[in-house]
Amino acid sequence: MAYETLLYEKRDSIGYVTINRPDKLNALNRQVMDELDDCFRAIQNDEEVRVVILTGAGEKAFVAGADLQELATLAPLEGRDFSRRGQRIFDLIENLGKPVIAAVNGYALGGGCELAMACTLRIASENARFGQPEVKLGLIPGCAGTQRLARLVGKGRALEMILSGEPIDAQEAYRIGLVNQVVPAAELAAAAQTLACKIAANAPLAIKFALEAVNRGWEMTREQGQFLEAVLFGLCCTTTDMKDGTRAFLEKRPAKFVGK
Repeated sequence: MAYETLLYEKRDSIGYVTINRPDKLNALNRQVMDELDDCFRAIQNDEEVRVVILTGAGEKAFVAGADLQELATLAPLEGRDFSRRGQRIFDLIENLGKPVIAAVNGYALGGGCELAMACTLRIASENARFGQPEVKLGLIPGCAGTQRLARLVGKGRALEMILSGEPIDAQEAYRIGLVNQVVPAAELAAAAQTLACKIAANAPLAIKFALEAVNRGWEMTREQGQFLEAVLFGLCCTTTDMKDGTRAFLEKRPAKFVGK
């Protein structure tokens, strides 16, 4: 599929996805969502891609929110369907089976904050701003923001952000655990790539199973989560990568992971 609102390229096992509507601060409209859906499904099925970096075009915004021209016209059933569709696409990103790093290069508001939270890890530039301002529009977060934010930063912090509608800066986002790193804007792309390369050097199936253990285990009891972990640990023991990885360590040589 040829994309009109996204840029996509693949280099050295890393997929680079850029939302490309800088004149609209990369706002999410139906076309962007359709193309994100298509792009991430293709990435999911591409064995050559081990890690993804997601960012926004320009210097002002990662994603400044949903396209208000579309939001303003939604009837009740359309609003429900809009929310469910966004949730489904962001769930795809969260459960891709491959780490997705959000390189947040400016405003991440509303749907933009929700998109960043659906990613596995978040690196923010010093000028980044995060927020869920939907109540200022008579709405609530609709793409799982009420759920992911509370799980990431705790119920109290999440409610403060959601009910006030006020954004927070990158350092505050780091302090409360919403982002993993804060770097100067000029270093954002390099920092994201460095982290992606570290992850891509590891065994792909181990990465996939670790993601599944954390994401699914988060919704389980401790006992259920530990059982899932043990099952996935056992699956790792069936892989060629595990056999070569352990042998390589004992032989003091680099492992050759093939994703099998």
